[in-house]
Amino acid sequence: MKPTAYLESSVISYLTAHISSDPILAGHQQATRKWWNQERDRFDIFVSIFVLKEVAAGDPSAAAKRAEAIKELTILPVTADVANLAKALMAGARLPPKAETDSLHIAVAAVHRIDYLLTWNCRHIDNIDIKDIFVGICLAHNLKCPKICSPEDLLRRSYEG
Repeated sequence: MKPTAYLESSVISYLTAHISSDPILAGHQQATRKWWNQERDRFDIFVSIFVLKEVAAGDPSAAAKRAEAIKELTILPVTADVANLAKALMAGARLPPKAETDSLHIAVAAVHRIDYLLTWNCRHIDNIDIKDIFVGICLAHNLKCPKICSPEDLLRRSYEG
């Protein structure tokens, strides 16, 4: 059985955008594309309605590219358990209201027992100062928090063995 991965919308944006002139962002984009092209088949990949909404926003041409990239991925359902866990994540990590969708991404992945949550959102999701809080809140809800990481982290891991 393959490990499972939930793609947060920043990953899809990095995958489909023109390569940035910022060398750090360009490196993240290249790592995302490399993971997508070389490693994604090793995973069962999922998204949620929240990802669909986020990738549909903005420039219509860019949104179409993002939607095309994920059109065949499975959409995980949003349940009352997802909503309850998201509220607990918001409160426990003291996330600002603008991070509500970020907490929903984590909650969807945790409730559906996804192994990895891939993101480039280091402010409210892949944040070293709050990831342990997410783990504790998930455990308090009898759930395992997905491993929150970037595509680059998984790409590196695949080569380290």
